[in-house]
Amino acid sequence: MTTATTLSFLHRFEPATAAGPPPLLLLHGTGGDEDDLLPLGRMIAPGSALLSPRGKVLEHGMPRFFRRLAEGVFDEADVVKQANALADFVAEARDAYGLAAPVAVGFSNGANIAAAVLLLRPEALAGAVLIRAMVPLAKPPVADLSGKPVLILSGAADPIIPAENAGRLARQLTEAGAVVGHETLPTGHGLTQADAALAKRFLDGLAA
Repeated sequence: MTTATTLSFLHRFEPATAAGPPPLLLLHGTGGDEDDLLPLGRMIAPGSALLSPRGKVLEHGMPRFFRRLAEGVFDEADVVKQANALADFVAEARDAYGLAAPVAVGFSNGANIAAAVLLLRPEALAGAVLIRAMVPLAKPPVADLSGKPVLILSGAADPIIPAENAGRLARQLTEAGAVVGHETLPTGHGLTQADAALAKRFLDGLAA
């Protein structure tokens, strides 16, 4: 494993140990860091290269990928700024580590920044698994996501994300051309084994 500070985000990198599966860009939730989703990445994509940055924005000392004004209310100007910064980091890391375009696997705040990158800088990602995601931009730009595979995993009892909001994100991405699967699980906001199983099945399909 490499811990690197030379690129624009503090991050961890684990090289691929198998040919074929796409690299993963692992994006933590609020209060997480570059170590948080590495175990999940190893579980759902054995052998894949793993790239896991730490969000640069602090909220009461907790790392995030963009600012918010309140629970579920985003600073959309900062969303745009930070999504572009993350896309630039992905380009740096691809050059530094010799990677193909990664599939983002994001949880909560990490899923939201991944959705924003898809809509603002579609070339940065080969696809995404968005776990407990919501709409990052009320009026996103016109994006061409033709054929990009996206899996959205929502929680039926999620106290943070209304079902309508997650459905709206699925429609935004579909209208931009992405191939979107949207599953709603009988759970709340936290990560579950069911999320891991569905993410693995999705990623296995991409590697086949």
